[in-house]
Amino acid sequence: MKQYTGDVMLLVTAIIWGSGFVVTDIALQYLTPYQIMAGRFVLATILLTMIFGFKINTLTKSVLWKGAILGIFLFLAFVLQTVGLQYTTPSKNAFLTAVNVVLVPIIAYLFYKRKIDRYEIFGSSLALVGIGLLSIQSSLKVNIGDVLSLACAVAFAFDIFYTNLFVKKEDPISLTFVQFITASLLSVVAVLVKGDIPTSLESEGVYSVLYLAVFSTTIAYIFQNKAHQYTTATKAAIILSTESFFGMLLSVLFLHEVLSGRMVTGAVLIMIAILIAELKPSLNKNQSAKKNS
Repeated sequence: MKQYTGDVMLLVTAIIWGSGFVVTDIALQYLTPYQIMAGRFVLATILLTMIFGFKINTLTKSVLWKGAILGIFLFLAFVLQTVGLQYTTPSKNAFLTAVNVVLVPIIAYLFYKRKIDRYEIFGSSLALVGIGLLSIQSSLKVNIGDVLSLACAVAFAFDIFYTNLFVKKEDPISLTFVQFITASLLSVVAVLVKGDIPTSLESEGVYSVLYLAVFSTTIAYIFQNKAHQYTTATKAAIILSTESFFGMLLSVLFLHEVLSGRMVTGAVLIMIAILIAELKPSLNKNQSAKKNS
């Protein structure tokens, strides 16, 4: 039961993140990437403190250094993603960010010699193809925005992998708390270094940052970090990759984008990838049973 609870939490996270690409694109019309980053993480940290402030007294050295590592990866990932979005389209940004679904099992193999399961590779690759069909709408020409988005995927892959590793022994809320504080401090420093302190604020930009802080940051990361207690890093990456599908779906519903056959095919492939991740334990058990019979 806990496994499915984790899967649902990850799915909700993917839906929220899918909407985040559109909201961030709107926010960039009024604010710089570093202002958006500082706003979302500082507000998210304040919100998390109001809800889980009692966790401060339970922070250990282990939680502090692990949360700081996650915060650094989180900061790098969102900086690269947000700056990259200035130079490329939201759809390409979403696709290239979602490359982390393939990188997670590779990181597990390279750093911890964890065997790469053929179901994981097949499911991850299938999800990646599906994301590509959903997201790539224009030229495949690579620009600086695409390179930054791809680098963002590497940072997110490390964030997903180490979150999955750390929550096995640490409290996920405490880790999220330290993670947000770290990302907030780095974001504020970046604003000060860049000299990006805003002199005026447009309501559209403020509302966008509020949405990103409450939903795309606070709620999404509490759900994600909690869900990692009940699943594997690769399976989590596959489910989270559906953010591209939900981003496209929300664009169709609210921005009236035309739903093409290619988009439908991409959505189907992503759903098959998730199904493979869900059924993998059963498939492995069946194979073991056949070998022993």
